[in-house]
Amino acid sequence: MLALKIDNLTPSAHQALTELYDKTKIPRLRTRAQMVLLSAEQALKAPQIALIVRESERTVQRWLKRYQAEGINGLQDAPKSGKPSKVSLAYRQQLLSSVRQRPRSLGLEFSLWTLARLADYLAEQTGIRLSEEGVRLQLKAMEIVLSRPQHKISSPDPDYLFKKTVRRRGRLKAKETI
Repeated sequence: MLALKIDNLTPSAHQALTELYDKTKIPRLRTRAQMVLLSAEQALKAPQIALIVRESERTVQRWLKRYQAEGINGLQDAPKSGKPSKVSLAYRQQLLSSVRQRPRSLGLEFSLWTLARLADYLAEQTGIRLSEEGVRLQLKAMEIVLSRPQHKISSPDPDYLFKKTVRRRGRLKAKETI
């Protein structure tokens, strides 16, 4: 393969690449911008750039060629094939507002959310049916985890705590004497 280099970046192209490199939150885009900048600013060739960015020489050449052909837009990922997501922004907002409320406050007959209950409720509200795993993944993306309820035993007896501790102590003493 021929040694590929980016020559003579215009000031606006250089600024756009630098801005992409500095501000993007997508690591792949940052690396691609870095490849082009290394080629243009330091006149490095693909093998040298590959060592710096820890990619193969072939990958570096591919991105440099794409930049030459398409400009800065060529550094973006190509559109992915496959079925578009069923989940809309409205669905995510409905999910978030629902999970933040108690089911009884929404007029439902249960006290705690489960993935199945959330999936059913949201299917009724939005018309979009997701599996339990689909709902879990949406919650995970929002950094929400449904956990098992923690049951707490209590009593209306005002002396309950006292009796509970006395009873525990009695069991401990019984074990010690055995």
